[in-house]
Amino acid sequence: MVRGRVQGVGYRYFVIRVASEAGLTGWVSNERDGTVRCVAEGPRQSLEALLGALRDGPRGARVETVSETWLPATGSFGEFGVRSSWHGGD
Repeated sequence: MVRGRVQGVGYRYFVIRVASEAGLTGWVSNERDGTVRCVAEGPRQSLEALLGALRDGPRGARVETVSETWLPATGSFGEFGVRSSWHGGD
């Protein structure tokens, strides 16, 4: 979960670009409370690089905090994309 000024600044598309370039799979979404949620799978080093990018954000964003949770991979994602905040779960 990413908190701060992260909606309306191209944050999700920034995440898609960074994650796709790193070969990660998963998704990113704007949440109703103004946060951005990201679920990603891939090599640990690539995931840690994504976390660093999430903390920086794109130009125009102001990231206050990034909360991370590490779980076992499910292997259920084919690519990295955008999900609606109405997705109903992982």
